[in-house]
Amino acid sequence: MRIGEIAALVGVTPRAVRHYHHIGLLAEPARKANGYRSYSVRDAVLLARIRRLTELGLGLDEVRGVLAGDAGRRLADVLRELDADLARQEQEIRERRLRLAKLVDGPVTGAEPVSPALAELLAAMPVTDSPAAAKDREHLTLLDTAGGGGTGEIYAAMRPLVGDPAVLGLYEELDELAAAAVDDPRVEALAGRMAGLVPAEVLAAIPAEGPVMTGFGEALLAAYSPAQAEVVRRLMAALTVRKRNGRQTS
Repeated sequence: MRIGEIAALVGVTPRAVRHYHHIGLLAEPARKANGYRSYSVRDAVLLARIRRLTELGLGLDEVRGVLAGDAGRRLADVLRELDADLARQEQEIRERRLRLAKLVDGPVTGAEPVSPALAELLAAMPVTDSPAAAKDREHLTLLDTAGGGGTGEIYAAMRPLVGDPAVLGLYEELDELAAAAVDDPRVEALAGRMAGLVPAEVLAAIPAEGPVMTGFGEALLAAYSPAQAEVVRRLMAALTVRKRNGRQTS
């Protein structure tokens, strides 16, 4: 196979193949008398492996390490592992399509399709022009999409909370911190009141590993001003302690 043929077969560009040659990720095959490179089936398998690993999120240095571990393995073993990678990706795509189908067939709140459980919760929320409340709705919609089927119990536990008039006051206090400094004394006080308002049923519905400030959580915090983000961070820390203590006493 020539470079254009192997690139088309694997689904990459000839430029990408040349780049992999340049950085030593893919060995450059011997050239024929006519000057063209001649690629083998093993070259194609190796190139497909590189593409699959990069699609899975590995950097090129990490790919290099994986390929080094593949050195000397039988072609059939590498093919089986590549097929397993494809099967896992196919399964992920099927699951995403099923979730999308449920969203498309479900009710629509505003411009975003959401699950029936979240639609019911959002409908129960009081009408307000609070920016903090709007962010909460956006984050719930994101959780609904990313959280799969495990969020319905959390939504049900939150129903009494969204109907509590005190919640609107807390949103307004959070809005007032938009231009405040992180060390503003209102930050700690507000986080404490918010944590105290969360009922035990909501904590019980949160998975055992949460609430935690993962990369996902940190990305959500970026939507707030520094002082507001500090309130949310302290709130999550307080809820984590409450949930841990609840498990220890149960």
